[in-house]
Amino acid sequence: MLSPNRETIVALQLILLSTSLLAASDQATDERKGRTIVQMNCATCHAIGRQGESPTAKAPPFRDLHKRYPVENLQEALGEGIATGHATMPEFKFEPKQVDEIIDYLKTLERQ
Repeated sequence: MLSPNRETIVALQLILLSTSLLAASDQATDERKGRTIVQMNCATCHAIGRQGESPTAKAPPFRDLHKRYPVENLQEALGEGIATGHATMPEFKFEPKQVDEIIDYLKTLERQ
């Protein structure tokens, strides 16, 4: 049986490291895209950042959503159309990739 030489081991470690870095970069990109989506669609009423009050008093800040329920539970509603019991909130429906990006962003607000 052949034993891996030092160069092979180093090469494999570099491949694993670069794969991890690429995945982290993709995650950060999705989080930024998610923030952009909620900025464009939700910030009129909701506080979307780590601080500040919502412009509309009844609209919960996004940083508190995870205190009410797991944000992953919003995936279906975001994809099929969020509708609420009050007339002032418009219905939103996002594409699957956008839903993932929004969820990724909302998860960043849990890590304070």
